[in-house]
Amino acid sequence: MLTAIKHKLLTLLQLLLVIIFILFEEVIWEGVAYPVYRYVHSLKILQRVEAKLQAVNRYVILVIFMVMLVFVEAFGLYAGYMFVSGHVLTGLALYLSKIPIAAFTFWMFRVTESKLMRFGWFRWLYGKIMAFIDWLKALEIYQKTMKRLKALKQRTKAFFRAVKIRYFSKESPFVQRLKRLYRTIKAALKRG
Repeated sequence: MLTAIKHKLLTLLQLLLVIIFILFEEVIWEGVAYPVYRYVHSLKILQRVEAKLQAVNRYVILVIFMVMLVFVEAFGLYAGYMFVSGHVLTGLALYLSKIPIAAFTFWMFRVTESKLMRFGWFRWLYGKIMAFIDWLKALEIYQKTMKRLKALKQRTKAFFRAVKIRYFSKESPFVQRLKRLYRTIKAALKRG
């Protein structure tokens, strides 16, 4: 009996971790933050900064990176607090405003990764985080959830494609009616 309860609690915890991870990875990172990161990475001024960062001492890089990371995470936690305490729009606005800073922080990590990895404790912590992510992605519940999400994504795309073809193709009766209505309104406005 106790083992069954422990197993259910463990499964519930795994599901919660998977949902949080998928929310952050699929929705926030893939949908919002990664495009911002690509934009930040493409900026010419940052390419010059990237070259200059290679000459900066690794301790300075570590301090700058850690300050930015702590700031971004604190901002995210405060946004979460605002969201949970009933200030949904404020929390959402705070969270969305942290995304460019997080993208810049991720960019800085990628640019200075070799210097940061010279710190043994940093390399160890990074390894543990990546091992945790690999463990999470290897869970059966993660695999099943991602399979369902992928199928849902495909069904959603197919639905919108069908709606587009049915209602918004140039030959559809819906578009033809809209064009007639537009011409009628335009003619009435010219007369009046």
